[in-house]
Amino acid sequence: MTDALLLLPDFALIVAGHLICRHTALGRPVWDGAERLVYFVLFPALLFHSIVRNPLALASVLPLAGSGLALVSAGVLAAYALRSWPGVDPRLHASGAQVAFRFNSYVALALAERLAGAPGVAAMALLMSVCVPLCNVAAVWPLARHGGQNYLRELRRNPLIIATASGLACNALGLQLPELVGLTLSRIGAGAVPLGLMAVGAGLQFGALREGPGLAAGLLGIRHLLLPALALAFVGRFGLPHTQQLMVLVFAALPTASSAYVLAVRMGGHGGFVAGLVTVSTLAGMVSLPLWLALWRASL
Repeated sequence: MTDALLLLPDFALIVAGHLICRHTALGRPVWDGAERLVYFVLFPALLFHSIVRNPLALASVLPLAGSGLALVSAGVLAAYALRSWPGVDPRLHASGAQVAFRFNSYVALALAERLAGAPGVAAMALLMSVCVPLCNVAAVWPLARHGGQNYLRELRRNPLIIATASGLACNALGLQLPELVGLTLSRIGAGAVPLGLMAVGAGLQFGALREGPGLAAGLLGIRHLLLPALALAFVGRFGLPHTQQLMVLVFAALPTASSAYVLAVRMGGHGGFVAGLVTVSTLAGMVSLPLWLALWRASL
């Protein structure tokens, strides 16, 4: 089965969410609530449980973690540099910069399972666990600075940072969850990926991109061209096993996080512009992910 067909079921959920939102009685208000449920409850539970149940052996995970952090750092630096472009609107940049380096965790876990099974999920969970804090810190900073908000307070309130930090702390201390707690978190988190993917589809829109087409092109170019190209260039040089190489490339080529829209709106940013970026990134990912995977396989 080709990579495109492997990805099809997950992108079909995105299309289903879009059609349900636009053509049934389950309109935008329903999906607004679904987005908040996934962002504040379901996905933090999934992230925390994924980190806690996969013990981290420092020596074996450093190259993988370093690859992810290097890619995210490159994305952050490139996105921040776009603020100096002539004519860039500061509010649009503060809102949209996150799109260049954040990643859609729902798509990430779905593809990891589909492409590499349990080892792929474990590798992707590690990448997410070390990169989510950096992504969220870097996403909150421009919005907090532009809106005059308390930066540290916003970080303390971010559910993904709380879940990640808690999971890493439990993992480092060697704590094991009671079976009942683990099963409950597993059941809660199980709804995050399908509902999250459908919520991505329900939020697809384009209009506000007209307010900053050059900035939008730059941010999306970082997300879908620069980061995958960097991953393809150095993934083999880190001495990573085959499965980890695959996960790093998938991680680099993912569409941006749908929760970027929620963060922008909650912090007073330009939600419409970010929604347009998320829409184009999601659609671009349907095409670019199979292409980058094909390039990687051809390089082996």
